Amino acid sequence: MSKPVCLLWLDDFKSYEDALARAGLSDRFEVHAVKRDEQPPAAIISRVEVLAGWKHGGYLGQMPKLRWIQAMTAGVEAWLGAPGLRDDVPLCCARGSHRHSMSENILGALFHLTKPYMAVALDQKKSHWARRQSKLLAGQTLGILGLGAIGQELARKAAALEMRVIGTRRTPAAVPHVDQVYSGEQTDEVLRQSDFVVVLMPSTTDTDNFINTQRLKAMKPTAWLLNFARGSLIVDEDLIAAVNNKTIAGAVLDVFREEPLPTTHAFWTTENILVLPHIGGGHSGRGAVVADIFAENARRFLAGEPFATAVDRVRGY
Repeated sequence: MSKPVCLLWLDDFKSYEDALARAGLSDRFEVHAVKRDEQPPAAIISRVEVLAGWKHGGYLGQMPKLRWIQAMTAGVEAWLGAPGLRDDVPLCCARGSHRHSMSENILGALFHLTKPYMAVALDQKKSHWARRQSKLLAGQTLGILGLGAIGQELARKAAALEMRVIGTRRTPAAVPHVDQVYSGEQTDEVLRQSDFVVVLMPSTTDTDNFINTQRLKAMKPTAWLLNFARGSLIVDEDLIAAVNNKTIAGAVLDVFREEPLPTTHAFWTTENILVLPHIGGGHSGRGAVVADIFAENARRFLAGEPFATAVDRVRGY
């Protein structure tokens, strides 16, 4: 029996080969590795049955034997709109690979907003001694829009800090460490109660421009908005106006409609908007984590079992 032809189109392909080896699958695939900035060999493209990579490169229509796609990212909007993507080809994402890094970076942002370490560091440059006070996170309400894997991990960590956690979920069933789970239709109730609102929803047609003037007005004037999901979820002009008009206290943004964020964008110069260069999900060990997700899905592929991180194309994630 011939081995399925697998194209690894990424930079750190050794992690994926190692993951296949740990899973005992090294000899089960014909593996071809190509770096992300290179083009796959023409002789291989038409034979590819498994594609694991950061991008599709417009080649999906030239892969008639393709039987499974493993994306390297949790969000797959770029893949769902790819030319040549067939309905019969399962698409998997890297759901869960950001669970720890994203929740830790969001906590870092919360500490940044409530603790004076940045101001103290600037004071030190001037050899200036200034007593400053922190604002407690304990007792504050954290609203999480999107209680998926990342949202649930963030809730666990926030609850350990004695924060009150509420949030939204497509199916508003109980979630550990979350005091109250609301449906998406009840988003305004979460906005009304929260001192910090974290946006973690997937990018879909339903969530495009989700945070707009109307929803920003539902927030407390002392509340902060943190977006670690996708830039398309926020109407940029509405957020800038809301911060300038003191409708909300400010925002921490890690994702943007265009990246890198153009130097002329008003986010850079709007007081109380903090621009982060999309650092939320990245960490030194992420490649190995995604490689393990790929290896588990590879095992399931060979065994004819359902994939662990299959994308629901109707929902968009």
